[in-house]
Amino acid sequence: MNDTGTFHSISKNDIYCGDMRLDSRKVNFLAVGLLFSSVLCVQLADASGFRIANQSLGAIGLSGARTAYTPGPDASYYNPANMSFLPDHWLVETSLTVLQLPAVEYTDNRSPMFNGTSDEELFWMPLLHVTSPQYGRMRYGFSLTYPFGLAKQWDQPYPKAFAEKFSLLTVEANPTVACSITDWLSIGGGVRLIYGKGEVDNEIGAPLSPMATLSRSSDGIDTQLGYNLAVSIRPNERWSMAATYRSEVKLDLDGHTDMQAMAGSMPLAAYSGDGSVSVNLPAVLSLATAFSFDRLTVELAWDRTYWSSFSNLDFSYPVNFLNSPFAPFDAVSVKNWDDSDAYRIGLTYDWNERWTTTLGFTYDRTPVPTHSLGYELPDADATVYCAGARYRYSPSTEFGLSYMYYRTRSRSVEAADANLSGIDGRFTDGGAHAVTFGVIMTF
Repeated sequence: MNDTGTFHSISKNDIYCGDMRLDSRKVNFLAVGLLFSSVLCVQLADASGFRIANQSLGAIGLSGARTAYTPGPDASYYNPANMSFLPDHWLVETSLTVLQLPAVEYTDNRSPMFNGTSDEELFWMPLLHVTSPQYGRMRYGFSLTYPFGLAKQWDQPYPKAFAEKFSLLTVEANPTVACSITDWLSIGGGVRLIYGKGEVDNEIGAPLSPMATLSRSSDGIDTQLGYNLAVSIRPNERWSMAATYRSEVKLDLDGHTDMQAMAGSMPLAAYSGDGSVSVNLPAVLSLATAFSFDRLTVELAWDRTYWSSFSNLDFSYPVNFLNSPFAPFDAVSVKNWDDSDAYRIGLTYDWNERWTTTLGFTYDRTPVPTHSLGYELPDADATVYCAGARYRYSPSTEFGLSYMYYRTRSRSVEAADANLSGIDGRFTDGGAHAVTFGVIMTF
């Protein structure tokens, strides 16, 4: 008995089911053996780190190419140094992004019994960006965004053993400041206050394990601080260059965990108490340049997300599970993700004083190596296609609508790849669609 949790077993070394005597170590191998790799993979679920790069009306319409040329209040998020070059007014953008994740199809090479289809997911993300007028050489801003997260759920027996459900929600409040050094040079930065909430469920049972069923349900929350830095150079009115850096933030998700081991309807062991896991949200470096040709502005940008900081995951509990059926839940999962690159191009065209349209394209490399690919994040290299339009209703009010299609490639994993996920098959479909409606006000 622990003051922060309880672990119950039927006996120290033996488990009885009716007249059948089962050694707890045999249960470990029969029921937990297959789960061992899945648990490690589901731990990844709370830290899959799916980065949501597009966090404004303009960013959705430009596929995230929003670092060097940011003429709106979302400069507070994408490049606070550019706030120095905005009109000397209060600027506010409020927008709503509807993000839809289609189902992912998994086809197994061994047996149709292992096939699966994930649930579709739908998310609503209200966004806010604010920039102030000029105060001396200083400008101030604030952004409310959702930089990492999303979710995946599987209902079929085999995928369910690896990732019945996982979700990660992060909310970032980012106050920023800019300082105009000269007419052509500005620096900026801010404080990142990030709240994180994670949930993970998984279950292994019949027909994969007719002898026993194991399950886990965990949740946790945390709030941590980070920072962001930015610099902008404008050699002339048409040309701009910029660099931004967002720091790594480590979330220690502390919460509650329930685990059960069952033989039919007979309870073998149970745990209900504290559980925690650390999640690294990686640093991001962005370099970009933009040039205006009369009515057309072109931005080229490169992002590097430092996913190599995501080297392992280790759930912690106040109880020692070494000689229990739940021993795999205490194991360290080695992930060794790769740093990933995204290459972006954005086109902005001002048709007249009323209408502006945008187009964007990104080639986005996945950070997930083959050995870490799993049901919780069947990720692959992606191409992103975006478009948007804004209408200036009055000198103080502008409306906009943007769309993004995130297209992932199919990806195959074979047993010979020595992956940790028990996968021998092919993932298809998936990707994402996003629609953003926003209002930009000047006063």
